[in-house]
Amino acid sequence: MIDPGRLNTRLTLQAPVESDDGQGGVVRSYAPQAVVWARVVQHAAREGVDADADRAMLRVAITLRGGVALTRAHRLIDGARIYRIVSWRKRDAGTWLEIDAETRLG
Repeated sequence: MIDPGRLNTRLTLQAPVESDDGQGGVVRSYAPQAVVWARVVQHAAREGVDADADRAMLRVAITLRGGVALTRAHRLIDGARIYRIVSWRKRDAGTWLEIDAETRLG
């Protein structure tokens, strides 16, 4: 169990919103869904650059209180940093939510 006092980062959970682009496709934007307190910790030895990538990806573990409905299409925002949700799991009978996410560096 995590100490609630360790939730020291304020993140905005954004949900995808799709609208018609007028040419038969869709344009995806994001709308704020909730503001949550979280703990963000870098995964050990998970940072790297792919051969064809222009920036490094940083893998992080994000812990927040349970009760938040997520899909992989959601994202978390901390200022200019965008966290893409890779996976998540419930801990302590749903009291806590652990999210694996990644963000671009640079």
